[in-house]
Amino acid sequence: MNCPNTVGAVASRYAFLLQQLCSPRQTPLSAYLARTVHAHAVASGFNLRGPILNRLIDIYCKSGRLRHARLLFDEIPHPDIVARTTMVTAYSATGNVNLAREVFGGTPKGMRDTVFYNAMITAHSHDNDGNAAIRLFCEMQRDGFRPDNFTFTSVISAYVNSGRMNEAKEIFQEMPEKNLLTWAVMIAGLAQNGLGEESLKLFNLMKLQGFQPCDYAFAGAITSCAALGSLKSGRQLHSQLIRLGFECSLSAGNALITMYGRCGVVGDARNLFLTMSFVDSVSWNAMIAALGQHGHGVQAVELFEEMLKEGILPDRITFLTVLSACSHAGLVEEGHRYFDAMHDIYGITPGEDHYARMVDLLCRAGKFSDANDMIGKMPFQPGPQIWEAFLAGCRNHGNMELGIQAAERLFEMIPQNDGTYILLSNMYAAKGLWDNVSRVRKLMRDQGVKKEPACSWVEAENKFHVFMVDDTAHPEVNAVYSYLKQLVLEMRKLGYVPDTRFVLHDMESDQKEHAISTHSEKLAVAFGLLKLPRGATVRVFKNLRICGDCHNAIKYISKVVGREIVVRDGKRFHHFKDGECSCRNYW
Repeated sequence: MNCPNTVGAVASRYAFLLQQLCSPRQTPLSAYLARTVHAHAVASGFNLRGPILNRLIDIYCKSGRLRHARLLFDEIPHPDIVARTTMVTAYSATGNVNLAREVFGGTPKGMRDTVFYNAMITAHSHDNDGNAAIRLFCEMQRDGFRPDNFTFTSVISAYVNSGRMNEAKEIFQEMPEKNLLTWAVMIAGLAQNGLGEESLKLFNLMKLQGFQPCDYAFAGAITSCAALGSLKSGRQLHSQLIRLGFECSLSAGNALITMYGRCGVVGDARNLFLTMSFVDSVSWNAMIAALGQHGHGVQAVELFEEMLKEGILPDRITFLTVLSACSHAGLVEEGHRYFDAMHDIYGITPGEDHYARMVDLLCRAGKFSDANDMIGKMPFQPGPQIWEAFLAGCRNHGNMELGIQAAERLFEMIPQNDGTYILLSNMYAAKGLWDNVSRVRKLMRDQGVKKEPACSWVEAENKFHVFMVDDTAHPEVNAVYSYLKQLVLEMRKLGYVPDTRFVLHDMESDQKEHAISTHSEKLAVAFGLLKLPRGATVRVFKNLRICGDCHNAIKYISKVVGREIVVRDGKRFHHFKDGECSCRNYW
């Protein structure tokens, strides 16, 4: 028989435990405390009530014990909306969307509230299921629930992840009051979906409306600078970051590494990487990618090995970046070794994108037999990525027979892709097979496929100047053509001869020379030389691959003017200096 004092002491202790449990502050002892109270209640037959049960579920969820949380949740005869919201939120955070949907679907509509809907919309957003999130958003409104700022932010993230930026912008405009998180999500979303100029404008508008940017908003704006190639704006944002005390931000730091790499100053990217107070796998991936894009394959491989020595496990993105670096530098043996290590050492199953990198690596090196063997041994049917890489390699090496086979596969898979027609047409044109060129172009017209127009741009005098092939629209294009003629005269003295094999139409010799002299990258380079300060590096960006004659011509231009010229095309960077290119003609 227990004495009264002992019973009183136990009761007092239990009351103390319950009081501590109800505290909203989460501590390392919270999980232990929850288990203690829960076990004591079960052993003593004590009937735990709503707030205590909800707190127990909350602690179990936050400490990662979702199984315990769900067991307790299922024991409750009628869980209230707080418990249900806690479970949905926990499942959302851990990627268990089906279980979140199960709890949500089992909740009567009369019990639901805005916070509960928000939790489920967020779960769909985390699962990149934008359509489901949007449907739920519409259902929420039909059921008479008024969205709040959190709802709008979550839905905008659904639209952004689905690439539906017009709808995202509409929702953003409808918001009665915009918070900092919503601004940041929109800025990042525009950047990620190729709308860099809009992203930067929105970033500046946010500041004009009195919001001080967070590091996430800065990261989005910096990503826009990377896509646009705006080094000046990127450096300004870097200065603002430091001034506001965000220099230790990991997300902003990673965005800066990518920006400097994508703007042609890989040395600045490397310096930033080395001085960051903390780096993660994303940082390493960004730096390896930057080195690879600039043709520094050996350095990229060395950095990858250093990453492994630091004990940081590579992920599938890491292998994509290092395989790309090997491809651009012709490191076939290293590429094979890393591809095999993915599965054999790190347990990562190579995807089609990894196989495509390997096919690209082998085809660039002219090893078509090895590439064919790899395609034949793939554990799945090769898709467009594989055949695009194979066709590009055939175009580089003039392998007509295999190129036609690859093109036929692509015509079956993606008949509306202009790149296939252009590569095949280029192959025929290089051989002078003009009848075949005409047939390909007719097939293209019959399919209703339009070629993406080549354009190049350069940043000068605080704005971007865009040039198209045979441009007549730019207000200073006549001065550009005049300057180019002067340059060509000097280039010819050094041995430059226009390579008319890259003219894609059958015409007279003098017409061919004129046609290649008006390519967009030549015009942008000439404009940059005219407008940028004497001695400044000219940085030109192009949406498509640079042509062979332009590549050769810009080498001569760099020799004539004694300046460095950097060209970023659709595949990689070329640094031209003193008549040489960093790619060493391996591209």
